Amino acid sequence: MAKASLKIPNGPVITLEGTHEEVKHLLELYSEKEQQAIKSAPLGHGPKRSRASVTTAKSSGSNTSDEQRDLNRIVTLAKDCEEAQTIEEQVLDRTAQVDRTLLPLYIVHEYLDNAFGLTSGEVKKITTDLGIPISQPNASRTLSGTASKYVIGDKVKVKGQAVRYKLSRRGVKYMKEVLSGKSNG
Repeated sequence: MAKASLKIPNGPVITLEGTHEEVKHLLELYSEKEQQAIKSAPLGHGPKRSRASVTTAKSSGSNTSDEQRDLNRIVTLAKDCEEAQTIEEQVLDRTAQVDRTLLPLYIVHEYLDNAFGLTSGEVKKITTDLGIPISQPNASRTLSGTASKYVIGDKVKVKGQAVRYKLSRRGVKYMKEVLSGKSNG
């Protein structure tokens, strides 16, 4: 049984439950409808939109689409992929902050073809949805400190500017060791 949470721009949070295909289909439908609403209303006009929608509208000219950044999809994959049981036992049930911080990057690498990087804010949202909340400052500190040998940033870290992190080859190897139980974090 797959589960996903979805925050509607005007405030309510909807929890979806069903098969992996059903949840994926509903998330894709919602994403398409939101994209149509964003394209039809210019920024600053029309219905009130969430901050995420405004960000998406501004970045729609780039090569990164909304579907790629669907944080709910990452959460769903972490809960329903073939490694879900191992992820729960080796990462979610343990207290290693590095492992918990690297988990969303690992999911993107393994199940979304390493299509995009994540910011520390996005890592915070994903870990919160997974029930292992890591604050944004702690995620940022971990990614630029303890876990820096396992990640690659898209730019040099500057205060106030978001860095998008991807798992490096060394990071993938480390996470595979964590999931196999060979690493003690």
